[in-house]
Parts: sequence; structure tokens; C-alpha cells
Amino acid sequence: MKAIPPFLSTFFAVYFMLGELRAQADCVLGVGLSEDAILMDVFQMNDYQKEQLANFSAELKYRNDLLATKLDNIRNRHPQSNVAELNLLAQKYREVMDSMALVQAMVDKRMLALFNEKQYDLYRDLCQEASRSPYLVVPTMYGDSVPKPKERR
Repeated sequence: MKAIPPFLSTFFAVYFMLGELRAQADCVLGVGLSEDAILMDVFQMNDYQKEQLANFSAELKYRNDLLATKLDNIRNRHPQSNVAELNLLAQKYREVMDSMALVQAMVDKRMLALFNEKQYDLYRDLCQEASRSPYLVVPTMYGDSVPKPKERR
């Protein structure tokens, strides 16, 4: 099992603490945060969904690595000798952290759009149990999940 980089742990700790200040926080699916196998098992994904999950996880990792590098550059290169400079550093840091949250939401929504109706209903139920607001997407209709029409006689 891979260790979570410290910047991501800090990000999600802050993100969820700030989320508690709102009426209800967004319900993060967790693509790239949870092990892919767990999401595949919980939502009983088909082969296409499993492939897309792996792709989305890799994309999220790549994007977050770029943003983490940007955070490191901000932290290492920004002057920190007075309160005004520290406030500006905090503002720049928040902007990158907000970008990370937006990327997570985008990737989660793309994955959720591939869910069938039953998978999406399960996601909504889990969000309700966690007192979180689910992302609103239109589930995909798969040929193998559509009941066959009854034949007329």
C-alpha cells in the first residue's frame, strides 16, 4: 500500500475541516485517494469502468504532482520575513489547495458519470449516511443493465 504524501494529508485534513463549516460538504468519491480495488468492489464496476478508474487515478496523481511541485516552489521561494509576506504566501497556498479540490471534484464527477443508476444510487445513499452532499450527475445506461422488453404475443 502506498503512503499518502504529507502534502495530500494536510490538504485533506484542511479541506474536510473547512468543509465542516459549510452546511454540508461535498461527498468525495475518492478516485485516486482510495485504493482502486476498493471502489471497484464497493460499486461492482464493469470492465470499462475499471479501466477508466485506473486512467482517472493516474490523471489525478499527475495533476496533483504538478500542483504539489507548485506548492513546494511557493513555500521555498516566497519571502516570509513579515506578516504581509506570510499573508500573501497563505493566499497563494490556498489557491493551489483550492485547485487540488477542484481537480478531485472534476475527476470524481467524470467517474460518477460512468456509473449506472444502481451504482449512483449507492453513492447517493453512502453520501446521505455520511451527511455529505452528493455530486449531481446523470448515470449512464449500459446495454447489460437495461431490462429486456417483454415479447408481445
